[in-house]
Amino acid sequence: MEKSSVSGLPANTAAALSYVLGLITGVLFLVLAHGNSYVKFHATQSVVLSVAWLGGWIVLTIIPVIGWVLLPFWGLLMFVLWLVSIVKAWQGEMFKLPVLGQYAEQLAKKA
Repeated sequence: MEKSSVSGLPANTAAALSYVLGLITGVLFLVLAHGNSYVKFHATQSVVLSVAWLGGWIVLTIIPVIGWVLLPFWGLLMFVLWLVSIVKAWQGEMFKLPVLGQYAEQLAKKA
């Protein structure tokens, strides 16, 4: 983990905060990262997680009965992934979410 600060915050704090409001803080810290690959990765992963959360919610809402039954489980799964991501970022780990983490890493390298 890079220890340089992002807009006056330590890198681990900025990375953890990038998850707090999902898409909003993810994009904000992605813009503020300025070459800090650790914060850039977590900000990108936050955006990818938020889009996946919203996309899954929309799909399950459209599917009658089965989708509606699965919706609370989807919400719980996404909440747990979000919470684990915040904690791992705060601890300074380059934690990649299953499937989404690899995609986020590729996007972070391009950005």
